[in-house]
Amino acid sequence: MVGVVTIPNLLTVLRFLLVPVVVWAIAEGHHILAFAVFVIAGLTDGLDGFIAKKWNLSSSLGAYLDPLADKALLVSIFVALGVVGALPIWLVAVVVARDALILAAVVVSGLMGRTLPIRPLFVSKLNTVAQILLAALVLADLAFNFNLNRPIAVMVLVVAALTAASAGAYLVAWLRYMSERTAAH
Repeated sequence: MVGVVTIPNLLTVLRFLLVPVVVWAIAEGHHILAFAVFVIAGLTDGLDGFIAKKWNLSSSLGAYLDPLADKALLVSIFVALGVVGALPIWLVAVVVARDALILAAVVVSGLMGRTLPIRPLFVSKLNTVAQILLAALVLADLAFNFNLNRPIAVMVLVVAALTAASAGAYLVAWLRYMSERTAAH
């Protein structure tokens, strides 16, 4: 069994620590810093996974912390970009509502004594990639004035569609799981 203090887990903790930095940078208009922190966070995400696999340093803690750090970073960036007007508030609401729905399903399952297996669905993986791409486009546009209005507008629609599809897919999977578990009791 791998210990808790590993390089991959430390890199994941670093990603958590970068969340308030990127939010502050966005809020204060330090767009180049916000973009740089986003890139650094992305690099730490890739690096922690590579190190964990290459040197067999995967851990149970890392399996929980890594996706939480990714989600904390993405949701925080979306909220901050929404607050400063760089993303539509309705999109931010859709993204946050989807994550709240998933969290509520996990909590309700737990309260009912049914441990919900958490496995990312393919549409959810596509959604995450689209959200990362949209965040990168918006942050790069703010930092470097690339005039990416058209690609950003397209990605806003893609993220909205994938977020809604992902929420629906998770809801169907959860309802199916809960009805199977209820029938088994």
